[in-house]
Amino acid sequence: MKVKNCMEHFVEENIDAVLAQYPEACNCEKCQRDILILALNHLPPKYVATDKGDTYTRLDLYNQDQTLAVIREIAKAVEIIMRNPRHEVK
Repeated sequence: MKVKNCMEHFVEENIDAVLAQYPEACNCEKCQRDILILALNHLPPKYVATDKGDTYTRLDLYNQDQTLAVIREIAKAVEIIMRNPRHEVK
């Protein structure tokens, strides 16, 4: 197994659900990438290099407190990107 950041995968899995709560937000690929990057910059990385480590880390991330913290950071990122998109506003 290669080294991977489980937090990145967890944020990617939750972006669509958070964006659904913001119908006025752009969900183009560029905005989604910016949301992902901004949220990850405010969350602690969770690096793993084994399947066992991946399992334990994912279980921890699915803990209600951890999940809420991730959702909160994604929502903050959505609001910031909505106010400051890096592309032409339609």
